[in-house]
Formats: sequence, structure tokens, C-alpha cells
Amino acid sequence: MARIKLDLPADYSFTTELRIRITDVNYGGHLGNDAMLGLLHEARVRFLKHHGFSELDIGGCGLIMTDSALVYKSEAFPGETLVIAIALADFNKYGCDFMYRVTEKVSGREVARAKTGIVFFDYAKRAVQKIPQLFLDQFSPNATA
Repeated sequence: MARIKLDLPADYSFTTELRIRITDVNYGGHLGNDAMLGLLHEARVRFLKHHGFSELDIGGCGLIMTDSALVYKSEAFPGETLVIAIALADFNKYGCDFMYRVTEKVSGREVARAKTGIVFFDYAKRAVQKIPQLFLDQFSPNATA
């Protein structure tokens, strides 16, 4: 079986720090898969809040995750602080990818690379929506300043 490969962008528009809690640790004594997705979710919420958005209101639309991929580079342990850098990539008509570079704060070692694909969603109509222009204007690589 081929391994997943995630090529990360060179530049990130946002970073945040999150400490690994004992409840984030699995039976192997290190950060668990499920906890990593939760930490990425928290980082995404912080990214959106930093830009004046929420997952349920970006120009009248919400977000819904379509896929995720995680590639682990090293273990992480309780008490360590992770630095999660976020960039946006692969824009299409309905969404884009959130790209994450996760490193340990003190040593700088790479812990993981990840991506979560999102589309814009109207929760009242239960329907996918086009990317709001407000979001494109702020984040699309094709946006004009």
C-alpha cells in the first residue's frame, strides 16, 4: 500500500500553540490520532476567529469537512506544546484545503503534516454552496489586493 504524501506550502498565514493534555494520549503513551484531529479542529477555529469568521458563518455559509489526511513524522507527548501553522490551498468552486504543519515548540521537530478539505455549506438548506466572495477576497491566491 502506498503511503500518503503531503507536500506543504512554504508560507503560512497563521500559527497557534496548543498543549498536549493527558487525555490526548493513547495506549502507546503518545498523542493519539483522534486527538490530533481535535487539535487541528481547534487550530482551524482559532484561524477563522482571527479573521473574523466562525465555522458556521463565513459570509452566510458554514463549513463542512469533506476529507482529512494525516502524516506523522514523530511522536508527541503530554505536556509538550505544539505549534500548528495553517495555510489554505487548492481552491475550487465550493471549497479549499486547510494545510497544517505541526511542530513541537521547544525542539522544533516536525510532528505531523495534515490537510482537511472543506466545502461551504448551508446548514438550513442542507446543501453545498459556492465559496463566499468575502472568503475568496481574503484568502484566494488569485484575489487582488
